[in-house]
Amino acid sequence: MSLFALHLAASLGAVLTFNPPVEPSVHPGPTPVGAPPAHAAPARPTVNASEALTRLHAGHARFLTQEPLAPRQSLHRVAETAAGQHPFAAILTCSDSRVPPEILFDQGFGDLFVIRVVGNVAGADELGTLEYGVGHLGIGLIVVLGHSKCGAVTAAVDGGEAPGSIPALLKQIQPAVVRTRAAHPRAGKEELVAHAISSNVWVATESILVRSDEIARSLADNKVRVVGAIYDVSTGQIQWLGPHPRQGQLASRVRLNGGTAKVGVAQVEPATEPGHQP
Repeated sequence: MSLFALHLAASLGAVLTFNPPVEPSVHPGPTPVGAPPAHAAPARPTVNASEALTRLHAGHARFLTQEPLAPRQSLHRVAETAAGQHPFAAILTCSDSRVPPEILFDQGFGDLFVIRVVGNVAGADELGTLEYGVGHLGIGLIVVLGHSKCGAVTAAVDGGEAPGSIPALLKQIQPAVVRTRAAHPRAGKEELVAHAISSNVWVATESILVRSDEIARSLADNKVRVVGAIYDVSTGQIQWLGPHPRQGQLASRVRLNGGTAKVGVAQVEPATEPGHQP
């Protein structure tokens, strides 16, 4: 087995996908005259970024003290959310089975809009999903959540061959590895991986702000906040990194470009070491 396969297998384990039977489609009646279109998005988020972050902090504190409320996880809540969803935060995180956001933040059905992908990268699919959350669901907070001992980041640090479509995924992590090697030329592998995990959170954040016009405009208009965080799979604790160190600069460039983000990732100076924010 290749070195890459060992790292990824240790981090992710086996994933089984179940596809339930497709329900017969139901065609609703005609839309009443004067009714808003089905895709209409709220003008402002129903929960602002500060309140959303407070909820996440409180939920994670309950998780750490082993006093979770397990809120809104009943069949009654299932029925409540059947007509529509109103999540208060979006979480872009890794597919690693040890990083379940609803459990870590003690939330329930309809609370979190979760995007999971190996290495918590922000490619086209992830960006489109986040844009839907911000533009259609009115989400005001995006959290890019990395985690310790990430197999994908470790594989990117090690390099080497990888099968199938995995190289395209690892390519999105390589900028974080390049930055980390430049900033820590004498670091051993364990230290290098730890720093690369932090750097990868910033690279994903930059991809969101640079490649998504809609989210960049929302940030410039103070309608959304994007913050980074890292979950420790050994202790269960989350280190909050806060906003990207150059987030304000990115927002300013969006304004100068008439509301359209045209800044390449390579033009953004590498973020410095993350600072802990409560």
